[in-house]
Amino acid sequence: MRKGAQTQTLILNEALSLASLVGLEGLSIGALAEKLKLSKSGLFAHFGSKEDLQLQTLRQAQALFHERVFRPALEQHPGLPRIKALFSGWLRWLEGTAQTPGGCLLLTASVEYDDRPGPVRDLLVCGQRELRGAIAKLIRRAIEEGQLSPRTDAWQLTFEIFGAVLAAHHDHRLLGDPRAFDRARAAFDRVIAACQDSPQ
Repeated sequence: MRKGAQTQTLILNEALSLASLVGLEGLSIGALAEKLKLSKSGLFAHFGSKEDLQLQTLRQAQALFHERVFRPALEQHPGLPRIKALFSGWLRWLEGTAQTPGGCLLLTASVEYDDRPGPVRDLLVCGQRELRGAIAKLIRRAIEEGQLSPRTDAWQLTFEIFGAVLAAHHDHRLLGDPRAFDRARAAFDRVIAACQDSPQ
């Protein structure tokens, strides 16, 4: 990786860390420059505007999610093993890392921008639709493999899995419930089991 690209990645990871705590709207070139102990003019060489910084930070979050959650799941056997690996990895992602100490930016930004039109919201919507479509595809493969009932509604199951993730993030981050992830796993196991019931 070239030095310029390495520097860009380091800056974006720091921007992601900050945005996970203050939100994308709270992210600014000035605040990021202060955190990195760099000049604003130096950062302007990488980002021409606050919106550009927000968009690149969001893309970094999406790339990290794919790298740490989705790609490892695809390394598992097709069908249910991939779905289970995806869900487990997703819960680990929600706990936060050095780059996301404030939790999942993709979820918090979805609330932040749900009724705020513009390029940031457009990127969020596109990413969320792609993710849901990918999950539904994994579910359809599990149906084809005979691991889920042929009566399974892939989009409904996707919705319910996503609902468990949202509830876990809410209860973990806002309520500080130590049982949040265990409850999410129980919810996941329940909806998967319901989709494995043989048709009457």
